[in-house]
Amino acid sequence: MSAVEPVKVSVIFYSATGNVTALARQIAAAAEKQGAEVRLRRIAELAPREAIDSNPAWAANHDAIAEIPVATADDVDWADAVLVGSPTRFGNIASQAKQFLDTLGGLWFQGKLAGKVYSGFASASGKHGGNESTLLALYNSFHHFGGIVVAPGYSNEILFANASPYGVSHWNGSDIDETTLAAAGAQAERVVETAAALKAGRAALAA
Repeated sequence: MSAVEPVKVSVIFYSATGNVTALARQIAAAAEKQGAEVRLRRIAELAPREAIDSNPAWAANHDAIAEIPVATADDVDWADAVLVGSPTRFGNIASQAKQFLDTLGGLWFQGKLAGKVYSGFASASGKHGGNESTLLALYNSFHHFGGIVVAPGYSNEILFANASPYGVSHWNGSDIDETTLAAAGAQAERVVETAAALKAGRAALAA
């Protein structure tokens, strides 16, 4: 990475009760440790305040992440690699996350979403609550973007321990354990390494 500019990574997430927030923070920190320039961005909340206040965990997370800038299309345009996180909603991404992706149509039309590295992460309250289908649904958009999807697979022991080849997933509805946090960091490293290799290769071709 010394021969070219640092990889630019946007970590963009929607989180209700805080589990996806924790994963996003871990991923952002790991990407920075790898030498990437990172933007941590939250997807705007669409639910009314009365709905948020009806769930203490939702209200607490909503207030705790208020200082994180809201994601915009520019955060995707700027990045070499984009990681998107969402809780599951009936086996799909949350409506807030889908609404954000739908705002990227202008960039898509201009071809500005193509060729970037993309990856996803998720959280559900149950072990079979839809994490895998949520990530696969998210990746449908990345394929339409013309993106390069980098899933963690079982590429090392840390990722194997999380047992989620599509993207790091949290499922028990309580505090995230160290195994999952370690896997989130390893996924970020894999994304940065891939984006760095692509960036270096493109710079060499352009030289």
